[in-house]
Amino acid sequence: MTDLAKSNLKGIAFALIAFGLFATHDAAIKALGGVYSSFQIVFFSVIFSFPLVMLMLMRDARAGTLIPAHPWWTALRTGTVVVTAASGFYAFSVLPLAETYAILFAAPLVITVLSIPILGEKVGFHRWAAVVVGLGGVMIVLRPLEAELSLGHLAAIVAAVGGALGAVIVRKIGKDERSAVLLLYPMMANFLIMGAILPLVYVPMPIEDLGLSAVVALFAFGGGLGVIAAYRSGDAAIVAPMQYSQILWAALYGWIFFGERVDTITWIGAAVVIASGLYIVLRESVGGRSEQTPVLETKSRLATPSTPRLSVMAQMGDKGD
Repeated sequence: MTDLAKSNLKGIAFALIAFGLFATHDAAIKALGGVYSSFQIVFFSVIFSFPLVMLMLMRDARAGTLIPAHPWWTALRTGTVVVTAASGFYAFSVLPLAETYAILFAAPLVITVLSIPILGEKVGFHRWAAVVVGLGGVMIVLRPLEAELSLGHLAAIVAAVGGALGAVIVRKIGKDERSAVLLLYPMMANFLIMGAILPLVYVPMPIEDLGLSAVVALFAFGGGLGVIAAYRSGDAAIVAPMQYSQILWAALYGWIFFGERVDTITWIGAAVVIASGLYIVLRESVGGRSEQTPVLETKSRLATPSTPRLSVMAQMGDKGD
């Protein structure tokens, strides 16, 4: 076996472990969401994430202040992370896990579209076709003609779009902004905004639920480190598709812990969305197709308060090499 093949296998292994941790993180959110508001869950996940993120920031040797180099883009990204956090946590709380993932997996398709006005990316016919087909897969999952769409479905769509927008903004300004700015501004905004809302929705949390909130932050941090290790070891085109393994964990966790069954239509819709995302990844991995490869460069996982933008974390990790 060649060194490249060994590296890619190592990258796949790290990625599968990382996305397994992320899926467990999301199942814990769903368990908490049966009792607590998504605003309260976000608030405590931010609190428990601060010490872990500070450990990452200690490696940021880049000189400078916490004043953003791109204040308006930073403000827009901060707002999108806040909205994505609340809506994503709510979606996981009220929708079946696999159904939520099927909708969130549309994020790479949205990234492809947003890369045109924000990054100046040129998207050809093939990737446009993949976007249209993928969005059709989302419509299969939603089944608007058969079932009434809930607030949870809307929240999942908002999370997918918001996460995609935040990821594209990081691609645009990430080279100029300090990692501390990109990480701390959204966390502080979540802390302040969710803290302001907390008195309206607060439900006392026993120690075991506080512990589960800490586990959410810990698994997100561990998953982030695993994704960084995966992208360091293997090619992006090999590692990126591993994110779709989360839907298998979602089906398993949903069945074991929440009595959920994934119906055939949801599997079909998810397969269409995943196939479209994989096609875009493969198109971007072909030399000359794209100068910026926005999907491959966003490190695959949507940003939430307990899962900082992974491309930011990767930049910080690279500084130590």
